[in-house]
Amino acid sequence: MNGSLDSPLNYVDIKLKRGPAGLGFNIVGGVDQLYVVNDNGIYVAKIKEDGAAAQDGRLEEGDKILMINGNPLDNLTHKAAVDLFRMAGEDVELRVLKKSNRHMNGPTDPQPENQSSLPLVGFLLFGAAVALISVIIYKRLN
Repeated sequence: MNGSLDSPLNYVDIKLKRGPAGLGFNIVGGVDQLYVVNDNGIYVAKIKEDGAAAQDGRLEEGDKILMINGNPLDNLTHKAAVDLFRMAGEDVELRVLKKSNRHMNGPTDPQPENQSSLPLVGFLLFGAAVALISVIIYKRLN
């Protein structure tokens, strides 16, 4: 659709053939197990090395699966989504929203947890000290 708000989104349709190890990926999410803040969608948690998804190469960890064989995955429990995947048959068509910088549950800061913000605090304190000394010198000179 021209002018649609959906146009900047990165949708991909992926056809997979179920192999001996299934489709070759694990999912997370659902209305009962939010994976992304304020989003009850179903997401790819892990791609198995030798599975159908890894061999295809387009599905990535963090991608949101919107539909499986034309069935939308929104507003489902995790178990209901898993059941749809299990009953999908040998040839499976996925509609996928490629991953982006979404707000995942848990830590989202790219810095290690133990990294301190002390340098920033030190810089702010230094600036405040310089300002205070400047005021004192100014008052003594006037």
